[in-house]
Amino acid sequence: MLFTYASIPSRSSLMVALVSVFLFLPFLLFPSQMLEAQSTTASADDRVQDLYAEAKAAQASGDLNGAIAKYESILQISPRLGAAYNNLGSLYLKQHEYRKAAAVLERGLKIDPAMSSASALLGISLYEMGEYASARPRLEAALRANPKDNDAELLLANALIKMGELEAATVHLQQLAHREPKDQEVWYLLGGAYMKLAEQALGKLNEIDPNSVLMHEVSGEVMESMKNFDGALIEYKKAVEMAPQRPGTHYKLGSTYWSLSMWDAATQQFEAELANDPTNCTAQWKIGNILLEQHLDPQLAVTDIDKALAICPTLMPARGDRGRALMRLDRNEEAVKDLQAAETADPSDPSIHFLLAQAYRALGRAQDAKAEMQVFTKLEESARAATAQRAQQVLQNKENPPQE
Repeated sequence: MLFTYASIPSRSSLMVALVSVFLFLPFLLFPSQMLEAQSTTASADDRVQDLYAEAKAAQASGDLNGAIAKYESILQISPRLGAAYNNLGSLYLKQHEYRKAAAVLERGLKIDPAMSSASALLGISLYEMGEYASARPRLEAALRANPKDNDAELLLANALIKMGELEAATVHLQQLAHREPKDQEVWYLLGGAYMKLAEQALGKLNEIDPNSVLMHEVSGEVMESMKNFDGALIEYKKAVEMAPQRPGTHYKLGSTYWSLSMWDAATQQFEAELANDPTNCTAQWKIGNILLEQHLDPQLAVTDIDKALAICPTLMPARGDRGRALMRLDRNEEAVKDLQAAETADPSDPSIHFLLAQAYRALGRAQDAKAEMQVFTKLEESARAATAQRAQQVLQNKENPPQE
């Protein structure tokens, strides 16, 4: 299995956050209930308000049992006061008394079905009890009442994951990621859901035909992602043998050769791919790239890259290579335009800054060349520092392996 779902990484903090939001709803938020309370004797009404104040004070001092006792007394006097059920349920939830919380909150929702806070708290209680299917409609109701409630939506997404409804979970996680793009937990869960969906899809693909062209391509992609290029070559060769006219098969094989700097084999496969699919701009660009890597005809490289850019004008790696080829032809003014476009698309690529510095220097633009070299040096130093840090971490892990 590629990904195993654990419990919510920050489930406790999430529960505390939600409970804190919905704890101690003032009774004045429920005027219909107050009218009922006012229909009782004045002394009973005063007693309810006194008990409410005492409950708040007890909870503020950390005496949850005392606060619970006060709310139970309130409900003996005013059994149809929905806000009291909400607050009592939230206190049980804080004590991890999930079944008690659920029972109390269900009673409150029978009295006031529109009480979204109680619905959310009931959803949390049911989730904590492992009753995910029952928690779902309660959390959905809370989310309808407040569509931007991140905590409720995250808990709902987790419930859906637990139920195996991954597609529905990804919808909510995508919405959360849009609202909170720096929330790592959301991205962790979203990535895990997609990995699980991919695993299921690949399992189905294998079930239908384990020796199909698509299975060999997928196996090659997995091996390639793991830097197992020899294994990827074997799988892609099988795909090419089975479907030599299928668009994409020659390209995948050619790209693996390209990654291994096996230039002649790569060129052969890219040319075969273009025979099957003349619109494959990446294959066309890589043919020009290979000419540059082999220090062969730069004009022919420009011709190949121009063909690629005519198909895909936004293929920025090709734009960078075009600039490199033009520099070799002493066409530095033209080269600068391509390199600037590539730099704008990916300012973190140190090689583009280095090439720009060379082009500026050739044009006599000393200050611009100096500025680009400074950026290049800074990026190179950062890259070396990151590599050294990773290497140090690997060594530390070897010296201090995790305990079983």
